[in-house]
Amino acid sequence: MDVAQLTEHFALPGVLAFHQTPGGLICAAITTPHASATVYLQGAHLTHWQPAGHQPVLFLSRSSELAPGPPIRGGVPIAFPWFANRHDGNPGPSHGFARIQPWTLASASLTGDDFHLTFTLGPTDLSRSLGFDHFHLTHKLILGRNLTMQLTVTNDAAAPLLFEEALHTYYAVADVHEATITGLDGTTYLDKVDNFQPKPQHGAVTLTGPTDRVYLNTASPCVIHDAAGKRRITVAKTGSDTTVVWNPWESGAAKMSDMEASEWHEFLCVETVNAAANTVTLAPGASHTMQTHVSVEDVKT
Repeated sequence: MDVAQLTEHFALPGVLAFHQTPGGLICAAITTPHASATVYLQGAHLTHWQPAGHQPVLFLSRSSELAPGPPIRGGVPIAFPWFANRHDGNPGPSHGFARIQPWTLASASLTGDDFHLTFTLGPTDLSRSLGFDHFHLTHKLILGRNLTMQLTVTNDAAAPLLFEEALHTYYAVADVHEATITGLDGTTYLDKVDNFQPKPQHGAVTLTGPTDRVYLNTASPCVIHDAAGKRRITVAKTGSDTTVVWNPWESGAAKMSDMEASEWHEFLCVETVNAAANTVTLAPGASHTMQTHVSVEDVKT
């Protein structure tokens, strides 16, 4: 659908409107008394969520192209059907095809204090070219004082479907140097900046350089302590056994054309994932749901 068709079918005056960027991407803009949000149809990609009375919770790069094709840098990219690079050695886009394909807006409604959006994605020419022809994705967003993101994968094939997935969330922080993450103490992670060496996490996670850690076999909630921003962001999840913590630091950001040189200290990623040893094997006709629930509270000093 184009902007006119989406407006005719779904727009709610003063609450839900549709726009097109100069680069050509269509987005839904949501405004309620309890939150504001922006979601792009490419990738069903949430780029902005701001509960009333709080600063924005998600980071979006000021250099992100916002044009059809290139992935959006920031917000919540959806990785499917693989995380990072494809494991079988065949070519394919980084983090899979879901984040660079247009999704279908299936429903939009204001229910109580929360706004509900549902997006769907089925096989496309790109997915078929990569060997994925019998699947169905549903992404549900509940936007209000809290944020719930629910990704459901359905296997429509006659054989098992093996896949990885991620809600690759970029959380905005005032200064990553002063941010810590709790909830992963005692968990083993693969350190991708040290040749995937397995290492135990001791205490809170602090970031002091390029960080890319795959924490395996953990369903625990995490809390981002944004000390400079005087707030806590709680990330709880279900249907996920992997948590990834990532920040490219100055050296990595300098190699990214879609990130300004100074932006790396404005975010950290705490990602809800199933990957590596936690890859999902889904039986024919079955569905699997992974969910993230995010809440924010101010910290008084």
